[in-house]
Amino acid sequence: MDDGTRKKKPRAARPRNGDPGVAPTRAALHEAALAYLARGAASADSVAKTLQRRIGNWARRAVRAGRDAEAIAQDAAAARELIAPIVERLGEVGLVNDAAFAANRAKRMATSGRSRRAITAHLAQKGVAATTVREAVGHDVGAELAAAIAFARKRRLGPFAREEAEPLDRDARRVAERKALGTMARAGFDFGVCERVLRMDRDDADERLRDRREF
Repeated sequence: MDDGTRKKKPRAARPRNGDPGVAPTRAALHEAALAYLARGAASADSVAKTLQRRIGNWARRAVRAGRDAEAIAQDAAAARELIAPIVERLGEVGLVNDAAFAANRAKRMATSGRSRRAITAHLAQKGVAATTVREAVGHDVGAELAAAIAFARKRRLGPFAREEAEPLDRDARRVAERKALGTMARAGFDFGVCERVLRMDRDDADERLRDRREF
């Protein structure tokens, strides 16, 4: 009896050594790029690498299927030549924009408590040009301080540290301060910013975060 619940039929497993067909065409690569971008904004380099992986996967399947290695290499090379024009076209229509991607990603990461150094490294890893990264990250002292406060809150450091049942003695307090300072420094924050945050009281830290969000 049909209870209104539709069950999906199990998808047949693709033979491991099945022939993958022709190399990815421009249309296929373009669709793959659109599907990747549908999951979220990405840099031009990330889109290109995604298409390169798709071609590489096709080539490996073709090798397992026993096709001629030289023909595979030629077809894969021809497919890779299509990547740059596809990414360029996506940029022309606004679907790929490294400047906007970098600015939005930098802002989101700073708000979540990532340092300027960490953001710079992340964007560089995504293949964003150094000049674009510098413009996106900037040198806003207030933004870096707010990011450090957000990091301290997330890690419960400084003004956000849990209160101990018994007050720490001087030596234990110094050990805790050095540990907190090291944690923040390893996250990429400058020593001066770390010290400034760790010396704040809770009300001041909360107020600065509120002011930054309103800004």
